[in-house]
Amino acid sequence: MSVFANSSTVTVLQGEYRVSTSPTVVFSTVLGSCIAACIYDDQVGVGGMNHFLLASSTASDSVNARYGIHAMELLINGIMKKGARRENLKAKVFGGAKMSANLSDIGASNADFVQRFLRDEGIPVISSSVGGTSARRVRFHPTTGAAQQTQVKDDRRLGEVERAAAKPVPPPQQAADAGAVTLF
Repeated sequence: MSVFANSSTVTVLQGEYRVSTSPTVVFSTVLGSCIAACIYDDQVGVGGMNHFLLASSTASDSVNARYGIHAMELLINGIMKKGARRENLKAKVFGGAKMSANLSDIGASNADFVQRFLRDEGIPVISSSVGGTSARRVRFHPTTGAAQQTQVKDDRRLGEVERAAAKPVPPPQQAADAGAVTLF
């Protein structure tokens, strides 16, 4: 029986991360140039998924989970707090597509960042699906590490959302209504 059957799906949106020890939870997200790192300890039965937009940030916004370094630290720390053992951690990486010919290849720099980060941290990447030009939907079972990927057919809107989200965020004092924007 599939670990994805009879499960409770939790969506992981851009700039978020989720961690679980429940065998009935499955994390799901849709990615274009964004990256989802799925890190797990299948010996303990804990894992999580993040979804970040950009590899790096300006110093003033570096603690925002839409940026890779912070998203990775939050995810790893969250998994460790739930009992994972560092030496058991494994990763699966998804995303990093080139969603627009008019945009620099954010996806490639995101993919390079996450793979370098995981290598530097000594966390083996068991599998990855990065690059290309199509969006993908990813489902991840955090307690076993099982993952499923499907191609998203109409990904034009996702590319538009990502282009808008990749624009620099104004400093907090100038962004009184910045919280009103809903991103993927």
